[in-house]
Amino acid sequence: MAERTGRDAPVAITGIGLVTPAGIGVAANWERVLSGRSTAQRDPALAGLPVDISCRVPGFDANALLGRSTAWRLDRVSQLALVAAKEALADAGLDPRRWDGARVGVVMGNALGGAASYEDAHSTYYQEGADQVSPLVMVNWPVNMISGYLAMHCRALGPNLVVATACASGVTAVGTARQMLQSGVCDLVLAGASEAPLSPTPMAAYHRMGALSRRTDDPAGASRPFDADRGGFVAAEAASVLVLEREQDARARGGTVRALVAGFGASADGHHASAPDPAGAGVERALRSALTDADVAPEAVDHVNAHGTSTKLNDLMESQLINRVLGGRPSATSTKGVTGHALGAAGAIEVAYTALTIEHGLVPPTANLDKLDPEIDIDVVSGAPREQRVTTATSHSFGFGGQNAVLVLQKAGTR
Repeated sequence: MAERTGRDAPVAITGIGLVTPAGIGVAANWERVLSGRSTAQRDPALAGLPVDISCRVPGFDANALLGRSTAWRLDRVSQLALVAAKEALADAGLDPRRWDGARVGVVMGNALGGAASYEDAHSTYYQEGADQVSPLVMVNWPVNMISGYLAMHCRALGPNLVVATACASGVTAVGTARQMLQSGVCDLVLAGASEAPLSPTPMAAYHRMGALSRRTDDPAGASRPFDADRGGFVAAEAASVLVLEREQDARARGGTVRALVAGFGASADGHHASAPDPAGAGVERALRSALTDADVAPEAVDHVNAHGTSTKLNDLMESQLINRVLGGRPSATSTKGVTGHALGAAGAIEVAYTALTIEHGLVPPTANLDKLDPEIDIDVVSGAPREQRVTTATSHSFGFGGQNAVLVLQKAGTR
């Protein structure tokens, strides 16, 4: 491969794999997010909880997709990641049997690890005793195993890590992978995130925090970013894996450049464990850092894929950020109205959707936006997809602990 490295080396997205409540595969996902139809439903696994709705991946059969001999050993969080990685590699036209695995890295994001594995083991321990706890818990519950299993199954033998910045994890992972490519440590990186949090204990805790929408009588209308009647998020499971390469390497092998990852910025609020800084100072630092890294003026941003969680505090703070920093009034959307909030995986999904927006010139609508909050003064797309030539876009993710991450994506040929 070519040896051009450094901060001036453009990094390309050449493959996308998506396993989300909007469907399995890019085509199914893109069709569903463009439809603006929510995926939230009542969840039998959460029956009896005060909030018993969620967004699950439809028709996910791990045995069929991965083979029973592989699937039975893995927590769902790793199953989702492996299926997404297989699709991303196929989309990029890459065969792991033909690459130098030592030059291939993996950076995945996650927040809760193998939540189902831990919860099942905990229950077994108290009901049946220590001798009945499965030894597989310790190779399924820890967050690092998501990247570890990708390395095993994809022969990715370079740097291998999971980043955990709560709901900013997916964007942090892509930004970290970009830095690896520009430093010359890797020639290709599988980057993204996976999350399978829909177990009773974490969902009960989120409810007790007041983070979840309580619109259980209307699951499809529960996630409503930027709407005047929003009242919390709907939790989701999902995985997104992107194939990242230096642009010149991708073109040299005949790969398709779907979008460029042009800039990355990160920051901490240093404010509160779960609430965003209402002044938005931390997220503003992350956004301005990403723009500086990309050498992009704020007014050049055409589109924002917003964090847009459907919570009162986040949506208001983020709308003020967009107004304050991005003076050109870019179009904005939150795809969480369709997919729900996949926590650590949310940002990686939204980076993929942002790349597809750039590629197709279509901005997905924000589902359930019936009446824009009168305190929010940004151009939120709703009702139907909007045709728009998008050259430069930002994707925002913010997490508990005040951890913020922003990416700038650009259309191929822009730089």
